[in-house]
Amino acid sequence: MPRPDEALTPRDPQALLEQALRERPGGDLWVFGYASLIWRPEFDADEQRAAAVHGWHRALRMRSRVNRGTPERPGLVFALVSGGSCRGVVYRIAQARAERELERLWLREMPTGVYDPRWLPCRTAAGPVQALAFTLARSSPAHTGCIDDAEMLEILRHASGRYGSTLEYLLQTAASLRAHGIRDREIERLAQLAATLAAAR
Repeated sequence: MPRPDEALTPRDPQALLEQALRERPGGDLWVFGYASLIWRPEFDADEQRAAAVHGWHRALRMRSRVNRGTPERPGLVFALVSGGSCRGVVYRIAQARAERELERLWLREMPTGVYDPRWLPCRTAAGPVQALAFTLARSSPAHTGCIDDAEMLEILRHASGRYGSTLEYLLQTAASLRAHGIRDREIERLAQLAATLAAAR
C-alpha cells in the first residue's frame, strides 16, 4: 500500500465535468450508484432501477483523507475498479434538470477530480441504459492496491473523517446492498471481519 503521505495531484473538476457533458448521451441523465449513492444519493431522481455493470467491480480500495479518514490516518471508500461485474442501482434524472443535478453531483463526488467518470452500459430489467459511473484507475495514487486483513482491521478500527468512520461507511453500504437484494461476497466478508472488532471490545 502506498504511503499515507503520498501526494495526490488534483485534476481540474470543471474540465472533467465539461468533458462528461460533451460525452453525455442525449435524453435523460442516468447515474449508476454502487455504494453511498445507493443510501445517500442527494439528488432527486425521477426513476430508479436495479442494474448491473460488466467489466467493473466495487472495491474498498480508494484512500480517503477527508471524508472517511485524515491525511495522517487515511480511511477507505468504495470505487468502481476494472474487472468483474457489479450490481447496483441506476437513477434517471429528467433531461430538463440533468445539467443542474450533474453539477450538484460533481461537487460531491469530484472536488479533487480523483475519479475517472465514464458512461457505462448498464443492464436493467426494463432494458439497457448508458449511465454515468465514477471509476478509479488502478494507476491512481488514490488506489491502494491489495490490503491484507490485518491492515484492513487497523483502518476499520481507527480511520474516521468529516462524514464518519470507514467502519460506519462499510457497514452502511453492506446494509443498503442487502436491503436492495444485492449480494456482494467481498463486502459481506469485510462486514464479518468488522464484526471481530465489536467482539473484541
